[in-house]
Amino acid sequence: MNAFIKQTGQRWLAGAVKNPKRFYTYSMIFLSVSFIGSLIQGIFFPSDTNFKIKPPILYSNKVISQNTIAGQNKEMEKIVGELKLLKAKRDRNALQKEDSLRIEFLYNQYQQLKNGR
Repeated sequence: MNAFIKQTGQRWLAGAVKNPKRFYTYSMIFLSVSFIGSLIQGIFFPSDTNFKIKPPILYSNKVISQNTIAGQNKEMEKIVGELKLLKAKRDRNALQKEDSLRIEFLYNQYQQLKNGR
């Protein structure tokens, strides 16, 4: 059986090499009929199955906006917590120059997050 398939394949390949125009013509006819058949099947007999591949959550606009808002809220909570610690340090009169720079940086970052929504 395997030898028969091998001989038949070699015969068809030899025929394609001898008559390239005929091979090209038959190939184009087969491709055209297949394309037209698939168009007819898609138009008149559409499949009832839904597209089952779902895009990753990463690319969903709704989820991205929710994730960014949640991330911004967490970041703002961290900033507020750190500012409260620095306020307690100020009440003890233990602030240093670096602390005042940190307060200014945190305040600017908080404003950017607040206005970025």
